[in-house]
Amino acid sequence: PKRRIPLVPENLLKRRKAYQAIKATQARQALLNKRKHQTGKQLQFKRLEAFLRDSWRKNRDDNRLRRMAQRPGLAALPPEHKLAFVVRIVDIKGVTKRVKRVIDLLRLRKAFTGVFVKLSPLSLKMLRIVEPYVAWGYPNLKSVRELILKRGQVRIKNKKVPLTDNILIEEHLGKCGIICLEDLIHEIYSTGKNFKRVSNFLCPFHLSVARYASRNKVGFLKEMGKPGCRGDAINKLIRQLN
Repeated sequence: PKRRIPLVPENLLKRRKAYQAIKATQARQALLNKRKHQTGKQLQFKRLEAFLRDSWRKNRDDNRLRRMAQRPGLAALPPEHKLAFVVRIVDIKGVTKRVKRVIDLLRLRKAFTGVFVKLSPLSLKMLRIVEPYVAWGYPNLKSVRELILKRGQVRIKNKKVPLTDNILIEEHLGKCGIICLEDLIHEIYSTGKNFKRVSNFLCPFHLSVARYASRNKVGFLKEMGKPGCRGDAINKLIRQLN
């Protein structure tokens, strides 16, 4: 039997719209304060440790990708899972061009951004290439809904717009039969025939990093866990960062 997806209440969309307006005002104020206190662009010096780290990381990537080419070992697609959520949790300074290219293809240019990926032999190969820098796993329906409702944004005329209006969805995805937020959530979760178009319509999800992370970076990274496949445990990470 086809699984029913509950409707998104209209009052929830209104509350999210008000929340986005408050966040936009705060962001504008923060930018004004930053410009006020900025006295000029300061020179940034790269420490010797940074050069050594980048060199080590590049060599590690080269060796890892060489081993992958020699022993491809294609990972089997999990029959019960068709959807993955991928979030970048590690800095990518100094990585090889191939890793950087895959990161760009996945649209994970910023740390703690996430995207939905339809699982296939090609996408699994891409995930193996960037595995030391991302955490990924199989999101459940609740996680998909919460991410799209709270963090969903689209780019209209080079400007990011929060997904708070069904009219916006119908205007851009109506030809695919997707006319409201619940249709969009269903298309992502079921990895339907229009998954790629819907996924590209959505901007990468900018996840929330705990405020204490800047003060206690080691503790925060330990709490994040190691990169790689998390399986169903990715839902715990989504709750933590959403």
